[in-house]
Amino acid sequence: MHGVIFDFNGTLFLDNDKHIMAWNKISQSIRGRGITEEELHTKMNGVNNKYIIRYLNGGKPDKKLENAYSSLKEQYYREFCKADSKNFHLIAGAKELFDDLKKRGVPFTIASASIKDNIDFFVESFHLDRWIDPDSIVYDNGEYKDKVAMFKQAAQNMGVPIENVCVIEDSLAGVNASVKAGVKDILVIDSGHIADQVKHFAQVKQIGDTMKDFRL
Repeated sequence: MHGVIFDFNGTLFLDNDKHIMAWNKISQSIRGRGITEEELHTKMNGVNNKYIIRYLNGGKPDKKLENAYSSLKEQYYREFCKADSKNFHLIAGAKELFDDLKKRGVPFTIASASIKDNIDFFVESFHLDRWIDPDSIVYDNGEYKDKVAMFKQAAQNMGVPIENVCVIEDSLAGVNASVKAGVKDILVIDSGHIADQVKHFAQVKQIGDTMKDFRL
């Protein structure tokens, strides 16, 4: 392991409830009903917003609708985050792990399906630039086909071959994308309760509830 790529939502920040609330509002607008937690984990986590909105829209592509609702969803999401100040913090053990990786000279960054406005929000709110160069963070800028491409770009940003990278994820989609990208060392934060679905993957080395559970 020569570098680490962190997913963000559900991995470094436990925010599934905020996504559910925000996507519920969008889903109500698009299809007249909310979403289920199962939909969040199987159809949404680790997936770019436009594809989620397309799913909610019955699979029909509509660029104007996708762009508008993507921005609106994240606006709702950030409002819910700020309203819940008690839980608006990095997952337990994250700061200590960041400090340890910095001390050891191990490069690390973030690859997230979030849009830039959210990444800027996270960097400012959690002071991520103390540990991570914001320019190295990979996010949904509309250019990546999927999380596979995002992981590869993040590894390139760190100057580390993808096969020598450890990825820390929380979603089944993220784990599958890591495997497809060629990652051989995957750690899973089980915030989405996917342990039984991923424990058979040879690439999944550790499963835990917080960063304190991992040994890198």
